Amino acid sequence: LQQGEAIAYGVSYTKNLANLPSNVCTPYFLAESARKLAKEYKSLSVKILDENQMSKLGMGALLGVAQGSAMDAYLICVEYQGAAKSKAPIALVGKGITFDTGGNSLKSPDNMVGMKYDMCGGATVLGTIKAACELQLPINIVGIIPAVENMPGGTAYKPEDILQSMSGQTIEVISTDAEGRLILADALTYCERYKPEYVIDIATLTGAVVIALGTHATGLISNDEKLSQSLLNAGIESNDRAWALPLWDEYQEQIKSPFADISNTGGRAAGTITAGCFLSRFAKKFRWAHLDVAGTAAMMMGGSERYATGRPVPLLTQFLIDKSQKNK
Repeated sequence: LQQGEAIAYGVSYTKNLANLPSNVCTPYFLAESARKLAKEYKSLSVKILDENQMSKLGMGALLGVAQGSAMDAYLICVEYQGAAKSKAPIALVGKGITFDTGGNSLKSPDNMVGMKYDMCGGATVLGTIKAACELQLPINIVGIIPAVENMPGGTAYKPEDILQSMSGQTIEVISTDAEGRLILADALTYCERYKPEYVIDIATLTGAVVIALGTHATGLISNDEKLSQSLLNAGIESNDRAWALPLWDEYQEQIKSPFADISNTGGRAAGTITAGCFLSRFAKKFRWAHLDVAGTAAMMMGGSERYATGRPVPLLTQFLIDKSQKNK
């Protein structure tokens, strides 16, 4: 009962945050929400990096996405300590695009409706951490949320621009509407300083996952079979299911660039997998999994049928509960 109640608190928090309009839920609002959450629980601490701090760290991919917006970008870092400081944390990285116009690769008006939900990954991180706080789980968690608005305009990044990521890898922009993987790339690299046991990123990343799996299953890609299976099991236990997709070397061929280390899209074919391949280039130093929740984090059936679901908070909380029980 206690676990169910804590998960419900996390789901409700995530849904309420995600359902806010983007003129309210800006990158700054998302950062302030993390600060307020930290004031609610003694086990939490928060650090917010602004654009100047990110620039000094070399986060050219994240800042490239942000440069078209009048809203400043932030990197939100939330730390939950439920175990000894020496215990490696589990890192949750959530895509926090508070609105996605597609940038200069502009979406059509119909496809732009619902894009306030492009921060559901970030909302999921905060909701999952809230559930962990309620349960006082005996583990350490770090939540990383790159909070950015993706807008078109004279200062916005463009197709064929080349961005240098924090990792040093260069990225050729083929589509500015493939922005989520760019901000996650720098966030994943930033995770390295925490020396995490596992890293799980959560993102409304591709329309392709909706074509592949519909709205029933979250897409899962991982470089670690044990982590992948643990997440799949947690999904079954919580009835918040995921389905594993391959991370084969052959798919990496699709994201080659003649001018940079990597391009940010690989075309329509296997779009969810090639997005995962892109992220895997920035996750080589740890055991990593990617959850593509574009089909499950929000229901968008038309003008009057739009709402956040709070997924995959149940899956992730169950995963953390399982890890906590193994650590006892």
